[in-house]
Amino acid sequence: MRLLRMMPGYGETLIVEGDPAVDAEREALVRAFRRQLDEGMWAAVPVSDPSSGRREAVMVSDFDQIPSGAERVLFWPRAAGGCA
Repeated sequence: MRLLRMMPGYGETLIVEGDPAVDAEREALVRAFRRQLDEGMWAAVPVSDPSSGRREAVMVSDFDQIPSGAERVLFWPRAAGGCA
């Protein structure tokens, strides 16, 4: 799984990468996830629906809400400068 920060005009920045099934890597993922939310970021997991062809995402506010098998979580700043 990859945690990526989206910044307008800059694209994606890798925050941390790891396997949630490996305890040490899961801990690093959870810490990084929590840090992004504490900084005021929104978090979402991209999901795909092959029948619609649309790109969609599911908002998450806790690491345990991330669907198993998710490849990445995207973070981006809230409107009106919610990021510190």
